[in-house]
Amino acid sequence: MKDFATVGTLDELEIIASGCTDCALHEGRTNVVFASGDTRATVMVVGEGPGQHEDEQGVPFVGRSGQLLVSLLAEQGIDREDTYIANVVKCRPPGNRDPKPEEIDACKPYLRRQIQLVDPTVVVSVGNFSTKLLMNTTVGITRLRGQAYEWWGRHLVPTFHPAAALRGGQRVADDMRTDIALVRAILDGRIGVDPPEGGEERPHGRDPAPEESAPHVPDPDQLDLFGSA
Repeated sequence: MKDFATVGTLDELEIIASGCTDCALHEGRTNVVFASGDTRATVMVVGEGPGQHEDEQGVPFVGRSGQLLVSLLAEQGIDREDTYIANVVKCRPPGNRDPKPEEIDACKPYLRRQIQLVDPTVVVSVGNFSTKLLMNTTVGITRLRGQAYEWWGRHLVPTFHPAAALRGGQRVADDMRTDIALVRAILDGRIGVDPPEGGEERPHGRDPAPEESAPHVPDPDQLDLFGSA
């Protein structure tokens, strides 16, 4: 697996990604959809993968799902231009299917280095694939959302993918709205960041049921690119 620890800038990393042929997704892409936004952002959004519009334009979250996400962020005074938006995979899966494990593995080094270089205060994981990867868990997004997790000096806020809100209606959109309000609370200092030192992460937000105890959230710098410890 590649290691981009010596790549010093996001521009350099994007150039490398633009020529990537490490999985079969490169065969059908129009563009590598690397990222967009403020490279020094305090809020980073990590989605699943590009769709048709994103593949055509080379920019993440520009279709209907992206418009909804941007609208929900704006409700909390968070402008798209002030966030950094990336995806788990940088090339469009054909037919907008779910990314395969080997495709996610091929893109892990890029995402890891993006997070390291941007160094955001809050990472918003959008949807199941992003959340499971970043939290190193098999627990689904429905159980994990509604809370802010301490994530080694950062906060991690999982939420539904906006495509689920477009399919599932107002309830899912309202749940996303609640999650993004947690991001605003963190930025306003109403939820502090205390990095764990060998202790358990303490989620902020709704109180989970006993069987919904938060999974251990690993340090991305101490893992094999968000894999097993």
